[in-house]
Amino acid sequence: MTEKQQPSVHSLTISVGGKTITLETGKIASLASGSVTLQCGETILLSTACMGKFLPDVDFMPLRVDYTEKFSSAGKTLGGFIKREGKPTERETLMCRLTDRPIRPMFEEGYRHDTQVMTQVYSYDGVNTPEPLAICAASAALVISEIPFIKPIAAVRVGMINGKFIINPTNEEQQKSILDLMLAGTEDAILMIEGYCDFLTEEQIMAAIEEGHQTIKEICVKLAEWAKVVGKEKKRDTLKPLPQEAVAAAEKLMKEELAIILTIHEKKPRDEQLSLLKEKVQENLFPADADSNTNSFTAIELNQAMKKVISSQMREMVLNTNTRVDGRSPKEIRPIYVELGLLPRTHGSALFTRGETQSLAVCTLGSESMGQRYETLDEDNIRRFYLQYTFPPFSVGEVGRSGPPGRREVGHGKLAERALMASKPSIEEFPYTIRIESNITACNGSSSMASVCGGCLALMEAGVPIKRPIAGIAMGLILEGDKHVILSDIIGFEDFLGDMDFKITGDEKGITAFQLDIKVEGITQAIMKEALEQAKDGLTHILNKMLQALPASKPQLSKYAPRIEVLKVKPNQIGTIIGPGGKQIRAIVDETGVDINIDDDGQVHLASNNPEAMQRAKAIIHDLTADVEIGQSYKGKIVTIKDFGLFVAILSKQGLCHISEISHSRIDNLHDLYKEGDMIDVKVLDVNQSGQIRLSHKALLVEKEG
Repeated sequence: MTEKQQPSVHSLTISVGGKTITLETGKIASLASGSVTLQCGETILLSTACMGKFLPDVDFMPLRVDYTEKFSSAGKTLGGFIKREGKPTERETLMCRLTDRPIRPMFEEGYRHDTQVMTQVYSYDGVNTPEPLAICAASAALVISEIPFIKPIAAVRVGMINGKFIINPTNEEQQKSILDLMLAGTEDAILMIEGYCDFLTEEQIMAAIEEGHQTIKEICVKLAEWAKVVGKEKKRDTLKPLPQEAVAAAEKLMKEELAIILTIHEKKPRDEQLSLLKEKVQENLFPADADSNTNSFTAIELNQAMKKVISSQMREMVLNTNTRVDGRSPKEIRPIYVELGLLPRTHGSALFTRGETQSLAVCTLGSESMGQRYETLDEDNIRRFYLQYTFPPFSVGEVGRSGPPGRREVGHGKLAERALMASKPSIEEFPYTIRIESNITACNGSSSMASVCGGCLALMEAGVPIKRPIAGIAMGLILEGDKHVILSDIIGFEDFLGDMDFKITGDEKGITAFQLDIKVEGITQAIMKEALEQAKDGLTHILNKMLQALPASKPQLSKYAPRIEVLKVKPNQIGTIIGPGGKQIRAIVDETGVDINIDDDGQVHLASNNPEAMQRAKAIIHDLTADVEIGQSYKGKIVTIKDFGLFVAILSKQGLCHISEISHSRIDNLHDLYKEGDMIDVKVLDVNQSGQIRLSHKALLVEKEG
């Protein structure tokens, strides 16, 4: 390659939280619409943005976000049979969602090109985590591309150690932090929050958000300046804003009937009437028997216009009358119904119903072998506490696919799981693996928060000694100019047409998880603070309803739950229990049916529903690991007979009972009295420095006669 053919490389350096972040474009992936490599320490990511074909017949933003962690980036390969990356891991799926949520609202109105943003981790130093860096890299790729992206966004992670906030903490720092807050936004506003903490107050959360946003502002300013130097001209010739003629036509035909429909409180009849109204408007403006379209807009644009009219009229009703479509006031919580022990053979179950949203939560207890194995760039480990969320199509009265969980199910499940983790007992206190299922059986908004409530009740019903009960609530917002109304416990209609979805979990004294998605800029810190305070009242109300049904965790486990006992052995005795090639431990499991797991520090976990089997397994392990004590008596098995005496197995060792120590009388031939496999009582006379054991049967006869 000659010097003239060398690519033109441009870089940008930003200081974030005391660390240097370097962005570079022009060297790699030059055919993408926008391509950026981002480096922090020795962590390097590549993010690309590509604009595909214009799609005139869609009424949504055709955006796909992908995130991949190359295991080679950490000098590893996958542990399974196939060594290449395949289906996205849970962590990758969650990162796709974290990137998608803040960038989706920032495309210009009327943009309808097939668009894909891809981020890949190519080098990982185990120190600088890629999550906030990936969002910044994706934003940079969009900003310098020809894609009409309104303005830069940026993201940071905020930790908290000893009361001090840390921006983009290292892996080691994050392990010590009581806060894990991912924050994304523009120079002017917050767009996305995802956070988990150990019962922090609303004031601490607001302070963390403000601290993180200061850094976000600095990054956004730098990206905007860089885009002026290296950015491509934005392609706006295909933008198709919604024609006002379509909105006016839809409003004229819908307004009166829509006002009546918006007073129908139940979801299903309201949706049915809305569908009939939409069909009537479509038929009026686009009759099936017409030869050609005489309107200045298309049927697709009319469909978008009808959504806008419905949204506008619903928002106007809430702002002007403080009345919501289901008849509630802004702060009112839907009716709550709880039923416990619905499933008799499960270890714990709870049916939690809030309005038209319902979760059938199930708790299953087990040993370490029931843990969820996972593999990331940082570690290969077992998760001993996990929640799995399912959302079948019948829950919303629809027909759809049933199969592996989608991105939404993974994200909702992880939010509920991490919300409840703050209250789970320690392994020392409760040595069980805990699996929670949240089966959404009906949904009209806030199913992830129903999963938190139902999951907490299922834990308590199963007898898990949680630290404190937790509830969850989803908050909404209607914002028009200077007027706003905050909505507690939003339904699906308000989520779809509102400006904010703010999920909060915890109790009246502290927060354990929070997730915020904002569709418009302009939501101030004061509004967020007001939403937090209103959410606290809602959480207290919901928690009181839960505690009326079940004031505390049940004192006893279900009779169908396994009993787990923990034995402590010396680390050098682990090999004795396992045996060559695992032969010994397999023999114990085969004989007793007890599930056995051994930690590296010598903790032996035994799990079984059968008390007798548990006692037998404990006795075998005791015999394998107990030390032989001088002066103690044991029942042993004769393993070898020699002319000079018997070799007897006691515990996991063998000792010699000399022929002179067997009887007061003379014995001519031991084979006449004993055979191999016979049991014999012996007393330990001595254990020498080499570990050889001297036994006596005669000593016990003397004691018996004496």
